[in-house]
Amino acid sequence: MRSNFPGAGGALPLWIDLCDPTDAEAKDVETETGLRVPSRAELEEIETSSRLQAHSDILYLSMPVPLHRERDHLGWTPIGFVLSRKVLLTVRFVELPSWQAARRAFDKDIAACTSATLFAGLLETMVDFTADALEQIGAQMNDVSRLVFCEREPGQRSVAHSNKVLRQTLLTVGSAGERLSQIRQSLLGLQRIIPFAADKAKTWIGDDIETRLKVASTDLQSLADFEAHLSGKVQFLLDAVLGFLNTDQNDIFKVLTIVSVVGIPPTFIASMYGMNFHNMPEYGWAYGYQWGLGLIFLSTILPILWFKWRGWW
Repeated sequence: MRSNFPGAGGALPLWIDLCDPTDAEAKDVETETGLRVPSRAELEEIETSSRLQAHSDILYLSMPVPLHRERDHLGWTPIGFVLSRKVLLTVRFVELPSWQAARRAFDKDIAACTSATLFAGLLETMVDFTADALEQIGAQMNDVSRLVFCEREPGQRSVAHSNKVLRQTLLTVGSAGERLSQIRQSLLGLQRIIPFAADKAKTWIGDDIETRLKVASTDLQSLADFEAHLSGKVQFLLDAVLGFLNTDQNDIFKVLTIVSVVGIPPTFIASMYGMNFHNMPEYGWAYGYQWGLGLIFLSTILPILWFKWRGWW
């Protein structure tokens, strides 16, 4: 897929956007513009020297971005920028909402666009979408926090239901943590790209673009701080949910332990009188049966009262 913003007077397009290009499309663009189209393998390199390159007045930049599709929200995809004085070339492999929003904004004011303004606008849109993603995660974590730490009526509490809710909450918190990890990669990529581009292209991007890049860099720093705060909150909620799960499991084991202890004395008494020896005098008593039932009842009630008195029940 190839999408162009036309230049003036039939000149080269200002923006050539390649979405999962074929080898033939990449060669056509290279022949038309003289710019090298990076492959997906090159864009997936993690070394800074591979992601940030400057050759004369041409910048080759790459970074990972998280996928925004709901079913693939835990993945990421590489994107690449090739910025020159006349042309902005972008390479991506999936549809990105930030790209669509940037295109709508540029459509309204194509005449005033340059490759540098397109580049700055794309980065600003990506920063805005990252901020929105962090705000959504922040709101989600606030809901999780209220759910985890809400007051529960003791009489209405169901251990099975509580464990089910906590397990689902654990999945939600874990998913948010993974999304934050992907967003962190994107933030780091933007924090590297923006200062690099502002420095290497400062002689021709213009003062207004340099100012916009500085503002975007400042916004990124605040987003990075917010992301760190959310990461800490996610870890706190993760520990809290695991703690509540352990507490509920301990309550179950405590009940099972008490029941087993309470069941030992009546079991002993019942088994003792079930031996049927002839020299057991209770067999000859008129009320021997009631005597045995009474002992079983007392041997059950007394341990329960003891546990209640000790506060273990």
